[in-house]
Amino acid sequence: MSKRIPLDVVDEQGNSFYVSERKVYPRDVSGRFNRLRVAAVVWLLGMYYLFPWLSWDGRQAVLFDLPARKFYIFGLVFWPQDFLFLALLLIIAAMTLFFSTALSGRLWCGYACPQTVWTETFLWMERWTEGDRPRRMKLDAGPWNREKVLRKGSKHLLWLLFALWTGFTFVGFFTPIKDLGARLLPFEWGGWETFWVLFYALATWGNAGVLREQVCKYMCPYARFQSAMFDRNTLLIAYDPMRGEPRGPRKRGLTSVLERARGLLIPSVAYDYVFRAGRHPSAATQAAHAKGTITWDGELADVAPLPKFAPEELGDCIDCTICVQVCPTGIDIRNGLQYECIACGACIDACDEVMDKVGYPHGLIRYSTQNAIDGKPTRVLRPRIFVYGLLLLGLCGAWVWGVGHRSELIAEVLRDRNALYRQSADGSIANDYTLKLINKSQETRRYRITLEPADAGLRLQGQTEVQAGPEQVLPVALNVVADGQVSGRRALRFVVEREGGGEKRVVESSFFGPVQ
Repeated sequence: MSKRIPLDVVDEQGNSFYVSERKVYPRDVSGRFNRLRVAAVVWLLGMYYLFPWLSWDGRQAVLFDLPARKFYIFGLVFWPQDFLFLALLLIIAAMTLFFSTALSGRLWCGYACPQTVWTETFLWMERWTEGDRPRRMKLDAGPWNREKVLRKGSKHLLWLLFALWTGFTFVGFFTPIKDLGARLLPFEWGGWETFWVLFYALATWGNAGVLREQVCKYMCPYARFQSAMFDRNTLLIAYDPMRGEPRGPRKRGLTSVLERARGLLIPSVAYDYVFRAGRHPSAATQAAHAKGTITWDGELADVAPLPKFAPEELGDCIDCTICVQVCPTGIDIRNGLQYECIACGACIDACDEVMDKVGYPHGLIRYSTQNAIDGKPTRVLRPRIFVYGLLLLGLCGAWVWGVGHRSELIAEVLRDRNALYRQSADGSIANDYTLKLINKSQETRRYRITLEPADAGLRLQGQTEVQAGPEQVLPVALNVVADGQVSGRRALRFVVEREGGGEKRVVESSFFGPVQ
């Protein structure tokens, strides 16, 4: 049975078609998930800001040199002809996302997504300048005075400097960053360099500082199709209603439901309590107190009051709403799985901290499967996980093998476009070619050029032994000569071999003579 829930999208004046967003004030929290998150932020941002400054074989370790069409990644050099490896790498990234989502939910969103990583960094600066959650709420609600101007100004100044540094680093992946830094003080940057530094800085400041959770809720496509990869055996952040309901405040000293005679509720009763508590008008008051993003329309005022429970009939949830206060997207995890949840685990750390204070065991909110929460058999390692895993291993193996065995020689041939052939006074016919050799290695190498088939009356003239320096693009002018009896079109092949063995490239082309 489906039920239509009305949504009020018009304000009191009736001139708006959008719901006004509440600002979310995430509360600071400590715990094992927060430590993992901090470690992920430091590690990922450390790689981003450090890699451009590293040197490798006398050059920048990570450099995407677009004008030269060379892409340096530590000891590897990729050329435009290696586009296949980029395409395969993108497929591996997509398959990794599918595999991790089916296995462990939205851990990518909570720990590795650039939006999450930079937003967390901006929140650290906000807490440092404006204080903890109550002080930030009080500061925003108060009038503009000297303290508010100084704190807000300091925050945005830090945001701006960090965003500019982010944009500078981004451009440093495409332009040698040391050279870019040396040209900063005289401000000798080019137009495109200036544009991309400012554009990326503005994007960082806007997404991580202003939009924040709205990017995840309204702009990110991943949140929309993630449900297609979820099932009841997917690991996710979940609230245990059998243990927590009915929720409500109580005095200290009452033992956990795991130690009381009440035991655990059956799932139908527990989820009924969750539904009624979530739709009751008091939930709107609690959400507003917690500064969550969930609002309710006026029709809920007719809902019957919640039943009264004796303290010994209450569950372990004391309805403190701290799990809502620490959520970076402002949702109530007790209402079930929601697409806004980024699986950061902040609600788990907050709930475990509250459980320690009231003397209850951990796990009221935990990282588990829906089947495990409902007391049903669960199987995390299921067939789709093995299929995704085998495909991912195969793709990774193919990529590593391909990169390790790719040829370090590229050979291309171009015919002279001015004329199909030249005919000499002695009756011989010649075709002109330009053979372009690319030595992708870091060493000087010599190559021998031959012609196939050798017995077709065709002779190769020109420089047949050449030397190419490291990463050199070497054009070689060649002539193919035939006697006057050759006519029409004939297929031929240029063979380029490295002296001493190794790389060999065969390039097909055509020889043209007069049409009889």
